[in-house]
Amino acid sequence: MSTKTGFFGKEEGAAAVQQGILADDQAAAGHSLAPEFLRWQTDRSLDVLGRADIVFVHNPEHAHLDREALHERLRAAFAVLEEFAHAGRIRGYGVAAWSAFTSGAFTVTELLDLAREAAGSGEHHLRAVQLPVSLVMARPISLAMDGRGPLVQARAAGLATFGSSPLHGGELPRLTTPELADYIRPGSAPAAACLLAAVSCPSLDVVLLSASTPEHRSAAQEAAAAPLAPDHLRKVTDVLAQG
Repeated sequence: MSTKTGFFGKEEGAAAVQQGILADDQAAAGHSLAPEFLRWQTDRSLDVLGRADIVFVHNPEHAHLDREALHERLRAAFAVLEEFAHAGRIRGYGVAAWSAFTSGAFTVTELLDLAREAAGSGEHHLRAVQLPVSLVMARPISLAMDGRGPLVQARAAGLATFGSSPLHGGELPRLTTPELADYIRPGSAPAAACLLAAVSCPSLDVVLLSASTPEHRSAAQEAAAAPLAPDHLRKVTDVLAQG
């Protein structure tokens, strides 16, 4: 079981203001990496969940800080989550990024260094990274097929790897032609073909997907049961790269 910290809705923001955790302008931003807020929000989540395997720091790049300031905030955030790990309330923590790995905001190596610094030793509790993996956000797939990139680096460091938005917020099936779906796997529906490309990505442990009905869930499981061969996945990404 996992949860996230960083983003929040209006109701939670109002509660944070009322309790003196955030100022009004901070609550209006809808996102905070302030240690006192992360501690408060994580406490609230754990009061509901009981215990979490992983708490993800959600889209830290959303804070729009320069690299040095962002790294300082992440180090402080990791220190808070190390407290929860040492208290036995979480097994570990991770970073759920959207653009940070592609923009150069941080690397897996830098996250590991920040976790060591936050823990005060090599015995840190950084356990996972999450980033978008899809036919739209295909660079992680291309890099992983070449044995490079954040997924490969994270896996080599013993971190779990999560791929988010495999259907790009539901947009991909509408953008995928029947011809492309059939090229990915003959007879596949667009949604199944797009999901198949994501789950076939090397060095990816978990693909995150919501299903609105049991039938959609079954279709997703069926599509993921037989990943594409690496050489065919490369052909698919090459076709897309050519436009």
